[in-house]
Amino acid sequence: MTITITAFERSPDGGRGLARDTRVRWALEEAGLPYDVRLVSFRAMKEPAHLALHPFGQIPTYEEDGLVLFETGAIVFHIAQHHGNLLPADDHARARAVTWMFAAVNTVEPPILELVTARIFEGDKPWTKERLPLVEERVRDRMKQLSARLGDADWLDGAFSAGDLMMVSVLLRLRPSGILDEFPVLATYVARGEARPAYQRAFEAQLAVNAPHP
Repeated sequence: MTITITAFERSPDGGRGLARDTRVRWALEEAGLPYDVRLVSFRAMKEPAHLALHPFGQIPTYEEDGLVLFETGAIVFHIAQHHGNLLPADDHARARAVTWMFAAVNTVEPPILELVTARIFEGDKPWTKERLPLVEERVRDRMKQLSARLGDADWLDGAFSAGDLMMVSVLLRLRPSGILDEFPVLATYVARGEARPAYQRAFEAQLAVNAPHP
């Protein structure tokens, strides 16, 4: 069995762990699974060979023994289901962990991505000055809710799970804005995730691809 994922040939974030292949790398590292990485350029992502793997021309993709997957949530869920210890054995705890995976990408990430768009891609638009505070407030509302739920726990529901992996990955996108630091409970939670050896291996692997070459 050989697992192959795709990643940016040159990541827009410079290898800071914000590209979505980091989530998949992290899950594979937690599961102790070896994998190959096929790097693709922005041009190659829109060509037929890659579109056959990912119909929207994005990364990452996941190939294993004839199975092809796209979307990080689906890929991480597959890894968690079949390999490693990313989902609890107890049925109810397992269902709650999956719920947190969905919450990360469906409830918490959308306003964060809206903020990224407003700050980076629409920063020069005439409406940004008025719109940005509204977007930031929506993000803060979500962070207040999540922080209240996490409280003084280390992880979202008992032991570390795929739900935490996805949530920490999503919250990392918020760090450049400075808003994450406004919520010490969540900032500490993210740092706890980053401290996991599996995350550090995943981060270093992506950073190595993007390091300047002599």
